[in-house]
Amino acid sequence: MRLITGLLILTSIAAAGSDKADAVRRLDESAAILSQVIDSDKGIPRDLLDRSHCAVIVPSLKKGAFVVGAQYGKGFMTCRRAGGGWSAPMAMRMEGGSVGLQIGGSETELVLLVMNERAVDKLLSSKFTLGGEGEVAAGPVGRRASAETDLKMSAEILSWSRARGVFAGISLKGATLRQDMDENETLYGKKIEGRDILMNAKTPPEAMKLTALLEKYSPIQKTM
Repeated sequence: MRLITGLLILTSIAAAGSDKADAVRRLDESAAILSQVIDSDKGIPRDLLDRSHCAVIVPSLKKGAFVVGAQYGKGFMTCRRAGGGWSAPMAMRMEGGSVGLQIGGSETELVLLVMNERAVDKLLSSKFTLGGEGEVAAGPVGRRASAETDLKMSAEILSWSRARGVFAGISLKGATLRQDMDENETLYGKKIEGRDILMNAKTPPEAMKLTALLEKYSPIQKTM
């Protein structure tokens, strides 16, 4: 019995370590993607980042192998804090819907900018359906593109995707975004609500690269 108990404990520890490693890998991938799509003439317009309340990065959204049209991916959301600066990241899951991997490939990278407080509140609820409860628009591409997209400035969320090296705005409809409570517990070492993470949590060392990039690209408090 003691041997079995010991093996179960070791298995649990190994699984926890693997989960943490996966979360850290996604944080690193999220930082790399953000750097590439913002620091580019054909990326996300910098002024839109400056106007945003939050950024969501999903480094690998995969098309379901067995369910036609199904999508699944994990990522992180970080928001501006009232006192300035960007928050610790909150783990997110994206599931279901048809997000139109129209630029090829069975998986893609997603970046979303949350443009107002109303959308932030929805994302902090139990589940938020993109294109359902709030308006989501394909984001413009290029440093000067936002000046030509007055219609999209009313959108609550702007979205982009990248697959096979091609970066473009993407229309997200029917997919859901929700907090990943298990991954948050893995990353922060305790059960913690998303709002507490965004408002109060200290950024873990593994996430410093991601938040430092946002501080670099959009350091001035403009929206909250």
